[in-house]
Amino acid sequence: MAIVLESKKLVKTYGNLDAIRNVDLLFKDNTIYGLLGPNGAGKTTLMDMLSGGLFPSDGTIKVQDEILKKGVTPKGMCYVREKNIHFTRLKVSEVLRVAASFYENWDWEFTKELLQLFDVNTNKKVSQLSRGAQSLVGNIIGLASRAPITLFDEPVLGLDVIMREKFYNVLLTDYANHPRTIILSTHLLDEISKIVEEIYILNKGSILLNKSMEDIRSKAYIVSGRPDALKEFLSNKNILKVEDYGNMEVATVFDDISDMEKRDSQKLDISITGMPLQRLFTDLVGSVRNND
Repeated sequence: MAIVLESKKLVKTYGNLDAIRNVDLLFKDNTIYGLLGPNGAGKTTLMDMLSGGLFPSDGTIKVQDEILKKGVTPKGMCYVREKNIHFTRLKVSEVLRVAASFYENWDWEFTKELLQLFDVNTNKKVSQLSRGAQSLVGNIIGLASRAPITLFDEPVLGLDVIMREKFYNVLLTDYANHPRTIILSTHLLDEISKIVEEIYILNKGSILLNKSMEDIRSKAYIVSGRPDALKEFLSNKNILKVEDYGNMEVATVFDDISDMEKRDSQKLDISITGMPLQRLFTDLVGSVRNND
């Protein structure tokens, strides 16, 4: 697959603050990516740079094999911001007409379907909408643009569970019919784990982890047993966190555990189960903070 977007040694500083630190990213065509990180990790700063809205302090960004220059909006890219302060005085219908003029692949028939699906009132001004409804307008633009590279920054902010599920389902369905590169920036790993193929986890401006979802699922475990047995069994494993429950300990582990090791665990009365991905995210970030 061709590389459509990449960064090398990307840095963004604000005075003495390093918001982004030597970040290397590589996004291929026709792939859905997740960009995850806790609040303040630098996700929005990174997305702003990738989309040309913010110029890096150092490093390079390439879009479709061309170096991104200062003040230039990348061609063929749609960036749906977490909060868009522009056009708030316009009606939703007017905002959609403005957006459509920027994207050559814009699909009006699909736009109408999305407006009905999400029950968005096009006669209201954007400023009159709830936070969730504003997110939906942005998501409609991102989907209907059919841009070859589409970036969503916290796309489900303010949405209830039903609306979030609708968004993920329609995104995946449309992606299957119209493949392109999609990057979802969020902190909800469990929710996007069903649709993303690869993730980057960002923490304190640096890439903490870059793996395929398949690889992540195969390495994320909760291991529990007696402290002495657990210590021996996990002596060479990447342990994220250990919790003490009297005569038993529970460890979250991100590492390979072979079939032979799983069989051996039964002799030691050790339990091994898959780890919920949101817990992996929390413990992975927490383990780094504890080591600082």
